Amino acid sequence: MEKASAADLAIAAQNIKLLVLDIDGTISGASNTVSEPVKQAIAAVQAKGIQVAIATGRMYCSALRFHEEVNSVLPLSAYQGAWIQDPANQKIHRHWSVPTDMAHQLLDYFEQPHLRSLLSVHFYINDQLYVRDLSQESQIYAERSGITPIPVGDLRRVLTNEPTKILALCDDTEVINELLGNLRRQYTPAELYLTTSVATFFEATNPLVNKGTAVRYIAEELLGLESSNVMTIGDNFNDFEMLQYAGIGVAMGNAPAGVQAIAQWIAPSVDKDGVANTIEKFLL
Repeated sequence: MEKASAADLAIAAQNIKLLVLDIDGTISGASNTVSEPVKQAIAAVQAKGIQVAIATGRMYCSALRFHEEVNSVLPLSAYQGAWIQDPANQKIHRHWSVPTDMAHQLLDYFEQPHLRSLLSVHFYINDQLYVRDLSQESQIYAERSGITPIPVGDLRRVLTNEPTKILALCDDTEVINELLGNLRRQYTPAELYLTTSVATFFEATNPLVNKGTAVRYIAEELLGLESSNVMTIGDNFNDFEMLQYAGIGVAMGNAPAGVQAIAQWIAPSVDKDGVANTIEKFLL
């Protein structure tokens, strides 16, 4: 995709009324916090009357502190947009889950002998995390997310309820890429939405789910805006659809090449406060 010029984007940015931000790799880097320059830029854009929302692959309970840190007054889109809830009044606007039969099929696939020892499998049900056992990967994930996983042994025991999201973790990115490729051949986009949020996370949700549909809901249904009124900033393949939807889609400098290719602007990386830089350049 041909990148827009800074001058063209500056003109388009005059129409922006909603800024939607991813968390990990976008407003939060290795420190797992939002830097002061990014907070100040977000506050300045809100003072101008531009609303700010969060769209993340994280659990709702894990994303809440970031929502509060940026002083968003809009519903929070968690689990790639499968769960949209307003923290102000606890109203759940959307909860699209993975059908139980699909969850069983995925678990069978993950537990094949050649994969079982390589993958840590996470089931997210009613905003709680269930795991087979506390693997090192699951413990690191839980620590960063600020949540307590519930080990249950056989994950089939918790499938009396439909999962909001299913995650398979592996430190070997080739295993994750192979998993994604194989399961995309096995399931159509009408059956499951499959993506990666970081190179070591394979994620599966309801086929209606992606951050693009979540941002469209916030913009059009709740705020009465059009896509040309929206700027989105993200850093990974799970941000793909919201970058495509927005009038201005911005990829972080730390985003993979495939994500940068569809963005209209490339921001500096998260460790260089790319979100603050973008806000100052186009919105202030």
